Amino acid sequence: MSGALFGDELLERPRRELAPGAVHVPGWLTLEQQAWIAERFREWSAGPVPPRAAAVRGHEMSVKTVCLGWHWQPYRYTREATDVNGARVLPLPDWLERVGRLAVAEAYGPSKTVRQYAPDTALVNYYDEDARMGMHQDKDEVSRAPVVSLSVGNSCLFRFGNSESRARPYEDLVLASGDLFVFGGPARLAFHGVMKTYPGTAPAGCGLETGRINITLRVTGLD
Repeated sequence: MSGALFGDELLERPRRELAPGAVHVPGWLTLEQQAWIAERFREWSAGPVPPRAAAVRGHEMSVKTVCLGWHWQPYRYTREATDVNGARVLPLPDWLERVGRLAVAEAYGPSKTVRQYAPDTALVNYYDEDARMGMHQDKDEVSRAPVVSLSVGNSCLFRFGNSESRARPYEDLVLASGDLFVFGGPARLAFHGVMKTYPGTAPAGCGLETGRINITLRVTGLD
């Protein structure tokens, strides 16, 4: 983490449960793991479906997304990227499915939820220095299994709210490179968004010099 951002390089960032089912685990990924994920992102971005900015209600998002397993386009999932080039997206790697189970176990401890967790899609978002994401719910999935979020690169200001509206109550926290955030159970449909990113905060060795990669693993519940 950048001392310029926090004013104290030794500032503790404890593990926290923001709300029932919503758990933040700082520094879960090692630098080596972060760099490896950044390299995989470059491979995924080479195609067959390139990263694209999805259009929501006629407005193009500032975030660019490449999908694995299933292709997300606003309000639905498809196997082929019919809104990009019609190509079938890459499959979700087995290692990423295993990471998802490890992440849920880290957040919730041993449980039936962990044993049954089998993500079948990943939305891999890239944020440049000006990108953000407005408050929204992840509700295009049939399944309400937990969402797993992994961060690599620049830090961001993440807003996590309630399940009823985009208004308060919500809480702002910094997600840094290597952080894990899991939300499921009562928090599964909470509104959340990225208010801004902090340029120059990516740690040396994470595999990114600029920007932020965010991987969200989900269970679509689709066949």
